Amino acid sequence: MVTLQGQDVARIVMSDDVRGDLLAHCLRKLDERYEGDETPEPKAYGLMGGMVEDGALTITRIAPLRRNARLVEPHRSFMNDVLNRHAVASVTPMDRRGWVADPSESRRILTGFDQDGLDLVATYHMHRVSWKGDSLRDQPTKLDTVLAEDTDLFMFIISVVDPAKPIVRAFYEGDCSGEVPITA
Repeated sequence: MVTLQGQDVARIVMSDDVRGDLLAHCLRKLDERYEGDETPEPKAYGLMGGMVEDGALTITRIAPLRRNARLVEPHRSFMNDVLNRHAVASVTPMDRRGWVADPSESRRILTGFDQDGLDLVATYHMHRVSWKGDSLRDQPTKLDTVLAEDTDLFMFIISVVDPAKPIVRAFYEGDCSGEVPITA
């Protein structure tokens, strides 16, 4: 059990509809099918709104992030520094890795959560490439953990290494010891 925003959480509840929306976003991005002003990258990131009650965190909304501010200063320099210190080599070049939420987009999403009585309770992102020693990629990386530290949020990892069998797991602040089971 972990504590989120001062409340104990023993399980996470995510309806089949919300899970379907989450997987649809990840698989669409994996297939490089982009919409509107979305950054054309095969990466899916987003925010999750919900609430904690009686030891259960219920995820009621996912909000896909459309614009990656990663390549815009000052975010570029910050992410390059963090990646150089904490990331392991991958098929994706270091200067193309990571995601930084566009501040105006984040404000819009958080305002919508607030208007609907939801709290920001989690972030999510997909892992799409297997690594030596981590063929499923269904856990946070060292970099994920560094970026999630002290956020008081869950981090959902969606492994689409095998798109026919996606895996969804949730970790408090990106820490593997803070995994909480997800139910429908």
